[in-house]
Amino acid sequence: MKPSHNFLCISCEYKGIEFLESCHAEGHRVWLVTAAGLEDEPWPRHALEDIFFLPEIEHGQWPMPDLIAGTAWLLRHHRIDRIIALDDFDVEEAAELREYFRIPGMGQTTARYFRDKLAMRMKAAEAGLRIPAFSPLFHDADIEAFAKNHPAPWVVKPRSDASAKGIRKVHSEKELWQVLDALGEERHRYLVEQFKPGDVYHVDALSQEGKVVFATASKYLSPPFDVAHGGGIFRSALLPQHAPEGKALLTFNQDVLRAFGMQFSASHTEFIRCHEDGRFYFLETSARVGGAHLADMIEAATGINMWREWARLESAVVRGEKYQLPPLRDHYAGIIVSLARNEHPDTSEFDAPEVVWRLDKPWHIGLIVASPDRKRVLELLDDYARRIAARWAAHAESKEGK
Repeated sequence: MKPSHNFLCISCEYKGIEFLESCHAEGHRVWLVTAAGLEDEPWPRHALEDIFFLPEIEHGQWPMPDLIAGTAWLLRHHRIDRIIALDDFDVEEAAELREYFRIPGMGQTTARYFRDKLAMRMKAAEAGLRIPAFSPLFHDADIEAFAKNHPAPWVVKPRSDASAKGIRKVHSEKELWQVLDALGEERHRYLVEQFKPGDVYHVDALSQEGKVVFATASKYLSPPFDVAHGGGIFRSALLPQHAPEGKALLTFNQDVLRAFGMQFSASHTEFIRCHEDGRFYFLETSARVGGAHLADMIEAATGINMWREWARLESAVVRGEKYQLPPLRDHYAGIIVSLARNEHPDTSEFDAPEVVWRLDKPWHIGLIVASPDRKRVLELLDDYARRIAARWAAHAESKEGK
């Protein structure tokens, strides 16, 4: 019988269910810390030794004194072997816990490369990776030099928010300073970057001993920034992995993870292919499974559940074993998700045999299609986007600048 170990998982959102269940199935004991307010979510309590609810998290930050005190109490009776951050907002806090209690895993310096967008850019620049021009917002003279040397438009973005939240697009130096003045004492929490119009891609991967053991490259058919700031329908689809575009992205992703010191984890990394020069640029990365149900899309195409395999990988690490990836399915898949005008949209009209998943979430409509033929996947996504836009789609007003 394989030895059992103790996992402490942290999540400020309701997610990672397959990870928790898979850790339990591997024979490990699992504790979960999450936010008050999530008590009624259907957590897999059968797979958990216990679940702890901390006070509501403010500004995406855990109350660290409470988190440290609670972990210290748990450690009196149970030796914790691994600490896992299930959400992007948990990465730095999990790293602080590992450092404080001297538990193996990603430390605070490395965690910043997967959480702090400024740290990412500075590390990428140091490693010679291609990135859009950027500047911290600490020193006025540096901002003035950036504005002088790099033509607008620019984007002012939070260093630590996930997805496209909080990003402001500006078109002149005057407008830039107005935005920075409005940020006031919070200015240091942001950076400014040259806006490069282009197509946005993502690579979702699993790493072991600093090497990528599984990765898929996909293209956002509706970029997250456009969806978040202009409304619209979110879509993504896997790329042919052996085509030049897919191969270039997989290589670039490996270079990023190697430079940032990734050892054992899932990761979600985004790139942009600039319309002006046709080259790929690094945008951002994270030490987690991609959100927006991208893991479901990847599973529909490859048969690999990123959450489940991440748990199996962490299990192999703690046992000192070599992780073995299951056989892959060589299909394509795509996802489409939109806010809906109805609380529970009837998706029965989307009846193609390639539909393999339907989103069950109030006021949303979403589907995943899968096929051995990528052309068929794209045809369905285009067709369904037109039909959803005409009949079902709703739009949330963005408070951020466009």
